[in-house]
Amino acid sequence: MIKSIRLVNFKNFADETLRVGPFTVIVGANASGKSNIRDAFRFLNGIGRGYTLAEIIGGKYGADWKPIRGAANEIIRFGQLLFSLEVGVNLNGIELHYLIEVSSLSDRDDPQKIDKFWVSREQLISGATSVFHSYGSGERPEIEESLEPYIDIHPDKPFLTQLLLYRQKVELLSPDDQAVVEQLHSIFANMRFLELSPAQMREPSFPGANILGDSGENLPTVLEEICADPERKKMFADWLSELTPMDVADFEFPRDPHDRVCLMLGEANGRRVSAYSASDGTLRFLAMLSILLGENPKGLYFFEEIDTGIHPARQWLLLELIEKQAAKNDIQIMTTTHASDLLTFANDGTFENMSVVCRREDSHDAIIRPVAELPDAKKLRKSGRGLGGLLTEGWMETAIAFTENHDEAEGDGE
Repeated sequence: MIKSIRLVNFKNFADETLRVGPFTVIVGANASGKSNIRDAFRFLNGIGRGYTLAEIIGGKYGADWKPIRGAANEIIRFGQLLFSLEVGVNLNGIELHYLIEVSSLSDRDDPQKIDKFWVSREQLISGATSVFHSYGSGERPEIEESLEPYIDIHPDKPFLTQLLLYRQKVELLSPDDQAVVEQLHSIFANMRFLELSPAQMREPSFPGANILGDSGENLPTVLEEICADPERKKMFADWLSELTPMDVADFEFPRDPHDRVCLMLGEANGRRVSAYSASDGTLRFLAMLSILLGENPKGLYFFEEIDTGIHPARQWLLLELIEKQAAKNDIQIMTTTHASDLLTFANDGTFENMSVVCRREDSHDAIIRPVAELPDAKKLRKSGRGLGGLLTEGWMETAIAFTENHDEAEGDGE
């Protein structure tokens, strides 16, 4: 499980760390930097997919991989030449620390134009043991003597990925270290970034396409497979009835003239509602249910505004479902949100993994602070205003500004 991620000179973060738990909630104003955190996790996911730096940042042709948002030179904080991501992972009780540093080379005639990226430093530590540590200058990276038998190292690709590619050619690591590399790579590979589109979810899907797309594609066939199990079908109907005004009694999957699977919702009064007539919120929640209640969910799921389309009076139910399923299935769920009610009803575990992102008043840099560490946050959370009221009033940003100014004043006085 990922426990933390440190972002140094990544986009608008100078040096900030995000605490990550089973359910991580990120709040903050628009354009504060919340989506930049998502981009950092997408970068890790690109490593897990085995892509080069150019493919991770600029997109992978022929694959379902879009570029990291922004121009090539915008992935590095303005005025800097490199960025790094450092990830803390708990792997069955073993603490892992993975660091990747990426440097850039600018065009001689246009400093704003990036000619290339390369991995200038990469390290993996398991417990107190260094699994590998490599350096690079844009040419062939330098590595530890224990890894010297390794050949044909490419500076434009993370060493973590290359270790897996060449493990059949030469024995580089001990069996234990090799297992650590493989499991960390798997953690990075098993990330999903969902931007659910009701328009996509309304479309029929091809029989047998039972993997939900990041925009909600294939929802009919995914639900058809789930509903083949009567117990899971009833669970879906019960949750859907709790979270929407619909009294769902059945799911139907008729075929269209092209033999594609369609979705129909049957209500207890006999009314049948097609996916084309269902509300956006109902479809979004069906997609979330298919992930949370699906068979063998795994990895990390990142949602943008997970509460969109869910009535405020029912958001506590969504929160309860997420918190229970994250704990039960050992998965991680992350979301950005502006929903005050979602914060108010969060349990103690979610509260400890809730962070606020905001920009410094004197610069464009963004900072990340755990909500639980803001002055009096734990006490105010129990008050009548609750976290939702504090978010609506802008108290969190005010508290951060006060704390930062106070710390800087103390530092100047030393």
